Amino acid sequence: MKTGMVECSVCHSKLVSPTTKTVSRAYDQHRSKVSSKNRALNVLLVVGDCVLVGLQPVLVFMSKVDGSFKFSPISVNFLTEATKVLFAIVMLLLQARHQKVGEKPLLSVSTFVQAARNNVLLAVPAFLYAINNYLKFIMQLYFNPATVKMLSNLKVLVIAVLLKMIMKRRFSIIQWEALALLLIGISVNQLRSLPEGTTTLGLPIATAAYIYTLIFVTVPSMASVFNEYAMKSQFETSIYLQNLFLYGYGAIFNLLGILVTAIVKGPSSFDILQGHSKATMLLIFNNAAQGILSSFFFKYADTILKKYSSTVATIFTGIASAALFGHTLTINFILGISIVFISMHQFFSPLSQVKDESQSGTWEMRDAQNNHKLENSSFINMAAGANEDASHRIRPDERDPLLPR
Repeated sequence: MKTGMVECSVCHSKLVSPTTKTVSRAYDQHRSKVSSKNRALNVLLVVGDCVLVGLQPVLVFMSKVDGSFKFSPISVNFLTEATKVLFAIVMLLLQARHQKVGEKPLLSVSTFVQAARNNVLLAVPAFLYAINNYLKFIMQLYFNPATVKMLSNLKVLVIAVLLKMIMKRRFSIIQWEALALLLIGISVNQLRSLPEGTTTLGLPIATAAYIYTLIFVTVPSMASVFNEYAMKSQFETSIYLQNLFLYGYGAIFNLLGILVTAIVKGPSSFDILQGHSKATMLLIFNNAAQGILSSFFFKYADTILKKYSSTVATIFTGIASAALFGHTLTINFILGISIVFISMHQFFSPLSQVKDESQSGTWEMRDAQNNHKLENSSFINMAAGANEDASHRIRPDERDPLLPR
């Protein structure tokens, strides 16, 4: 970072040092200059995200034996974070090998320590994700995969509110209406798969399910917003280095969870591979790939796009759930999905975008560039004005005095 400017590691465009007003729009400058290849890559990321997110609840459901898990969900989360840490290390090594001459060494101790200090905020979303990843398994005990995916879409409205409060994002009235329409679509397919007459934690299962749903919606929403803010506030840091910190914190938090479980249930529960199957191994790789893709959304796109991308996976989840487990695709589900797609089209329609973006001067980068141009051209303007005065011919009427004689 120099003179309050940062450089995009992908397109090398100059951006103003991030603030709460500029961080949320950092991707706009990058998006305006990306090549067609990068746009195609973004499409592939969205498609990949849809498939991975859609498969996640199906794999969790396949991991259940007699309606419960024979393994520790925390162990799956720990192995997932460890897989992502390994991926980040490999990508860092590859990136370091392709550095240009004169660039600051990516793997030097000073670079690593400075980046660790600047990205310490990533510990917050890592902790929240550790809680959320455990809740994903708990939710599967009460709902079928399609319903879990529909309930997770409730996060969109919470995320929008948090983006407005924390990152000063602005949404038009039409976009707020689209989010409200999304909630209506989700409500059409409501809590059909609750077992009846069972209790958990001493509470009626419906009550416990609603409590888990509330936490399941708010915790990952906060994690996503904090993750996007942390990623973009240090935009000049390599995404793989940021991922290393994020996943490293996540592995530490999940390891602490395993240690606490071992203390409570005994040393036998410390075996992180106990009760795992092929389905859980696929689940680990699926979750790892999903987390890696999410980091690119948070760094170069935004959280709303990520959540709408995940919403599309609801169709895939519903179809896979019906094909593999015999769950019925009801008319409520079909209507709910239809409303969700209408909401997506309405939110991203050009007519729904905030119109006064250019008038309010929200891009501090443009202001900085304009000020720089004005400073450079001030002497030229003064000289041009002087030449114009010198070459100005005096007309007869200009010789007359300003005041009457």
